[in-house]
Amino acid sequence: MKKFKTYTALFLSSLLIVACGNNSKKDEHGHGHADNAPHEEKVFYSAQQFNSMGMEIDTLSTRNINSFVEVNGQLEVPPQNEATVTAIIGANIISIEVIEGDKIKKGQVLAYLGHPNLIKIQTEYIKSWNQLQFLEKEYQRQKTLYEEKIGSGKDFQKTEASYFSMIGEVKGYEAQLKSMNLNLKQLQKSNIYERIPLVSPIDGYVRMVEIKTGQYVMPATELFEIVNIEHIHADFMVFEKDMHKAKVGQKIIFSSESLGNKELTATILSVGKAFEQDPKAIHLHAEIENKEGLLIPGMYVRGRIVADNVMSYALPEEGVVHEKGRVFIFTAKKLNDKNTGAWEFTPVEVKVGSNDNGWVEIKLFNPLPKGTLLAWNNAYYLLSELKKEEAEHSH
Repeated sequence: MKKFKTYTALFLSSLLIVACGNNSKKDEHGHGHADNAPHEEKVFYSAQQFNSMGMEIDTLSTRNINSFVEVNGQLEVPPQNEATVTAIIGANIISIEVIEGDKIKKGQVLAYLGHPNLIKIQTEYIKSWNQLQFLEKEYQRQKTLYEEKIGSGKDFQKTEASYFSMIGEVKGYEAQLKSMNLNLKQLQKSNIYERIPLVSPIDGYVRMVEIKTGQYVMPATELFEIVNIEHIHADFMVFEKDMHKAKVGQKIIFSSESLGNKELTATILSVGKAFEQDPKAIHLHAEIENKEGLLIPGMYVRGRIVADNVMSYALPEEGVVHEKGRVFIFTAKKLNDKNTGAWEFTPVEVKVGSNDNGWVEIKLFNPLPKGTLLAWNNAYYLLSELKKEEAEHSH
């Protein structure tokens, strides 16, 4: 019985010595108090485990950590950079000169139209224009006779009325023919166009072709859609609760499915002054700074408004682990016993702030000694190993 009591006393003394040793070691290295970690336990990795886990070790870095406001929207172009090409007069499609996606210049022919009515309006113009030439000379002759009191005033007034009436008729025909992109000089030489060119009013790309060869189109029928994406911009929506954070001049980092993992940057040019009701949000118009990849009007985009930009301690997301409402990082120390290359990892409780593109803002309860090394990855596995050891000790 005495022997059993002696062994028990020795065992308890040993536990006390180990516990005191652990506490003094932790204080010596400045790893904080006992309530900053689940226990006083540490995780040990051999050199082989360290390498197989691909551990990344470095000091706590300082980075620009931004706070963000999540937004989404779509790409748009100003109204003056979009055009719908329509038929001026009822006609048949003789030929189509472009396809969807073609890059075109202002004035480039998109298609040719043809119809007897187009021939008729040209012949009527030629007839009226020639009649105008005759009436102009007759008007000048009658005017001279009237001024010299040789001709009658009645003949002069009749010629004058016919002359000015014909001027109006000719100008009416010319307005129609100019809208058809016909050369009036050629028509005045009696050169009639058998087909009428349909041209683009702006530079850009053919977004849509709505016709087929041989099709008869009515006046005002939409035939082509043209879009110029040179001035494409992003139109985002920000919800009411975040609108106070959006200001002109702020940056928006955004992406789209078509861009893959690539992110673009835009600058807010204007903030809307009226709410959309469903959902209740305001519009933000942003100019894209680095236009790269395929950017098409109507494309859905997701973005983050950079609300603040401050220097903070930060670690990669993989170096931070959450456990039952608490957050831990792990200090790292290489052990020198017989140069085995083993590593010791100790959990340190911290608070976290903003998350910026894979980096997490770290807020320390207590300062770490200068040069303290930290695990930049595998924090989840380190905590799992620590919990496994705790479970074994509890048995």
